[in-house]
Amino acid sequence: MHGDGETELAESTVGSGTELAESTVGSGTELAESTVGSGTELAESTIDGRTELAGSTVPTEWWADAVVYQVYVRSFADSDADGVGDLAGVRSRLGYLELLGVDALWLSPVYPSPGVDHGYDVSDPRDIDPLFGTLDDFDGLVADARRHGLRVIVDIVPNHTSDQHEWFRAAISAAPGSPERARYHFRSGDTPPNNWQSVFGGPAWSRVAPSDEWYLHLFSPGQPDLNWANPEVREDLEKTLRFWCDRGVDGVRIDVAHGMAKPDGLPDDRRQPGWTVLSEDTPDPRWDADDVHEVHRAIRSVLDRYPHRMAIGEVIVRDDERWAAYLRPDELHLAFHFGLLTSPFDAVELRTVIDGTLAAAGDVPAVWTIANHDNPRPATRYGSLDRARAMALVMLALPGTAYLYNGEELGLPDVDLPESVRVDPGGRDGCRVPMPWEGPGPGYGFTAGTPWLPLPASYGDLTAADQLEDPASTLSLYRYALELRKTHPAFRGREVEWFGAPAGCLAFRRVGSTLVCALNASERPVPLPPGDVLLTSGPLTDCGDLPANTAAWLA
Repeated sequence: MHGDGETELAESTVGSGTELAESTVGSGTELAESTVGSGTELAESTIDGRTELAGSTVPTEWWADAVVYQVYVRSFADSDADGVGDLAGVRSRLGYLELLGVDALWLSPVYPSPGVDHGYDVSDPRDIDPLFGTLDDFDGLVADARRHGLRVIVDIVPNHTSDQHEWFRAAISAAPGSPERARYHFRSGDTPPNNWQSVFGGPAWSRVAPSDEWYLHLFSPGQPDLNWANPEVREDLEKTLRFWCDRGVDGVRIDVAHGMAKPDGLPDDRRQPGWTVLSEDTPDPRWDADDVHEVHRAIRSVLDRYPHRMAIGEVIVRDDERWAAYLRPDELHLAFHFGLLTSPFDAVELRTVIDGTLAAAGDVPAVWTIANHDNPRPATRYGSLDRARAMALVMLALPGTAYLYNGEELGLPDVDLPESVRVDPGGRDGCRVPMPWEGPGPGYGFTAGTPWLPLPASYGDLTAADQLEDPASTLSLYRYALELRKTHPAFRGREVEWFGAPAGCLAFRRVGSTLVCALNASERPVPLPPGDVLLTSGPLTDCGDLPANTAAWLA
């Protein structure tokens, strides 16, 4: 795109012959019909569910170096003009994901839910909310994804249910000490049973009026925590896992994977006020109890009965040693390590995070991400789109698997929404504004109706349709990067080695390959390392130096 490889990359396509201009039809931008190559089926690109690493003849499980695209369903594409994204909308854009070059999509929860936490309050984990479609729609999505060479991962929420789940409604109607209440954490007393706080603020206990019974909810009162000491709870999760695996999903993402188990006696939180889950000196009793590993062994025991299925966990704990415990051979296949997501745009801190993540992961593939539905978007968090583009190349050069968040590839910033339209209890609406696909507002191709969150006028300059036509766009950068990652022989090796770099910069090489990634996080241009330029996140200087806030791949 820039530098020595500019002409070749600008003229290249994903696959063989899918021109950018040909991915649009009239004014409708029929991205769903665009293809990579000539429609190669997923089964033809794998070896018994395994893939071959670029430049290698040794097959490995498909998730070891996959690029996964997180679809926040309600904000992705709306098929019925109600202003909320749905499964049919996702199906209509699978061609776009194929054209982008990702390997799998991860769907945010689409189960029946009152929507207190936008689907993470599940009232039935084995059905589809009518807001998003039907089970037939889901089955059709999985089948269509296969035809586009894409795998499907679903979100599982085992820490809690909705307060509208049949179990909790039965518990509220039942007497204290009943089997119905034993599925949750109920305690009696004149005051809350301990001093735990909810993630969303306020006490983590709510009273069941007019009794003296309280129930635990580490999130909103509409999300009561399940009691994982109860065998019924484990049996129900195993049933849920089998239900979705039987429908053809390729993996599950475990929400709050460090939750679920609770310490005996539910002791008070003795940390100082304001400390977070990552405070190292004193453990947070709400999370990371040792018994949580029995839950993950139960999950693994189910998935192991289905070839080439995987579980990835959202694991937020206070140190890398505790984090690595979730990756033992009979537990999670992968775990999110959010160091890269939370690190500032600073070369020293980024190097520390990369080394720490790789060391903690050991023989398990590391998982990298710079964006998700819970955090400010990279263009906002890093302070500029240039920095966000540079960090995309750093992430995609690292060994392991990468997770993208819908709209990241468009360089979308967060939206400063008025209080009157905000709906999220955690204040995360700004990074959840719907995707701008094409055409004019207010829907920009996301919906023919009124979007559930308003898209700003500035998104009109960032639509997927416009960016597909622009070889210098952020979308084109991601396409070129993903094509190289998938096809270039330099993308091999599970370790990195560091080169000396000017102050404020970093440079690493994938061990066993020729790939070098250089990042200039300083305020002035610096010389590039030796090698042929494959791709840069922005134009080089007239004398060929790497500008500030820019990254480059060389080989």
